[in-house]
Amino acid sequence: MRDLPPPARAPLLLLGFVALIAGVAGGLVRLGFDARAPAAGITWHGALMASAFFGTLISLERAVAIGRAWAYLAPVAFGAGGIALLAGATRTGFVLFAAGGVLFAVASGAIWLRQRALHTGVLALGALSLLAANLLLLAGRPSEAAVPSWIAFFVLTIGGERLELSRLAPVPRTARTAFGVLAAALLLAALPFAPRVLGVLLLLIALWLVRYDIATRTVRGAGLTRYIALCLLAGYAWLAFGGVLLALPQAVGREPWDAALHAILLGFVFSMVFGHAPVILPAVLRIAIPYRAALYAPLALLHLSLAVRVAGDLSARAPLRAAGGAGSALAIALFIVTAATLALSTLRKEGS
Repeated sequence: MRDLPPPARAPLLLLGFVALIAGVAGGLVRLGFDARAPAAGITWHGALMASAFFGTLISLERAVAIGRAWAYLAPVAFGAGGIALLAGATRTGFVLFAAGGVLFAVASGAIWLRQRALHTGVLALGALSLLAANLLLLAGRPSEAAVPSWIAFFVLTIGGERLELSRLAPVPRTARTAFGVLAAALLLAALPFAPRVLGVLLLLIALWLVRYDIATRTVRGAGLTRYIALCLLAGYAWLAFGGVLLALPQAVGREPWDAALHAILLGFVFSMVFGHAPVILPAVLRIAIPYRAALYAPLALLHLSLAVRVAGDLSARAPLRAAGGAGSALAIALFIVTAATLALSTLRKEGS
């Protein structure tokens, strides 16, 4: 079989969303809320979010791109790893994450061999970063040790996708080369984890994206085009902010670290998710999400609540940090409900 039909891909996406729900619930417990969450959602909050949810989601997208049935084994492994963690089989979960990482890296490498371009190379580096994070977990290292490689995975994956679209606008050869150098340096800096070096690299990548991404042009458009551009630009601002925080000497403290981490993983990553979902979901499941102004509600809540959380971190006010975290969880839930409602409305119209 050369590829899986869209209906067969839906269960894989469902596995990822199970991990997302458990991870968000666990995050709320970590903030002090009396929420119902499985033990793994609390202990392995980061692994469920990064490897089980995003690993499944992004490797599924990559499998669709490569168009080969074997590539779907990566999201199967990531999704099953999340289920294993939630069932208490921690070692099995990490073995599955590592296997998913290998398969994901192979699929990304196959795409690079098919199209040897800078953006496919950066995407492959992102896959290697996720593999590195999962191997650290498998080796018994704490989840904190995997965080820098998770960050590299997200930044390189998103950066590679945006680099591909930058071909629609003229980008000097020297600028493209500089991005490739920054991408390779980010992969390497995440392994020994030098926070200040990592922060500087993230800031430079954010500045590159602001300078060369076509979002700076498309933001002057309307409808979905403008919405996506605003998601991207807001995300780049949070990436730059997180990079600055990591580059400061006090980044090793609990509160600045939490602020920097969530500026990147919430402000940058989920802003990208909100912006790209109307484009990615139709490609993966053949289900359209029509643009409506209602999409701005979860986006605004995401960034407002994150600002509250960061303010709570930097002022060492736990109630403020908790309120911001709850707002971000609500923003994610609101986005899922909004996107699902819009998708169902499209399906009803097609069926009538």
